[in-house]
Amino acid sequence: MLSEAEQALLSLLRDNARASTAELARKLGVSRTTVQSRIERLEQRGIITGYGVRLAPDYEQGLVRAHVLLTVTPKLADKVVRGLQALAPVRTLHSVSGNFDMIVIVDAPSIRDLDMLLDQIGAMDGVERTLSSIILSTRIDR
Repeated sequence: MLSEAEQALLSLLRDNARASTAELARKLGVSRTTVQSRIERLEQRGIITGYGVRLAPDYEQGLVRAHVLLTVTPKLADKVVRGLQALAPVRTLHSVSGNFDMIVIVDAPSIRDLDMLLDQIGAMDGVERTLSSIILSTRIDR
């Protein structure tokens, strides 16, 4: 379980993972040493496993993003995961319950590229069925 202080620190890091310890300390009302110690503890506990890049909204607006729902052959699920992992346009892969087994979030520079990517995913050994939806807008992204 995370303390309120750790949750507040994680919230600030989600907003800007490159914020300096001085800036984080100022916003949290604690010392830089305290912030650094909390970050190190969160990393050691495996709660923080890395830091990422947030792309500019102008750049992301130029991409075509989609959710791709997959039904896969159970014995070939690991092979499908490895195949998806090798595709650079795959951003996220979720294993889900329900009528589908996985949800893949992809982005492509154009509809044409997205179409080719969807064909490539659908042709993978182990993929039985796909259903895709283009993302029109993202209303909340935390």
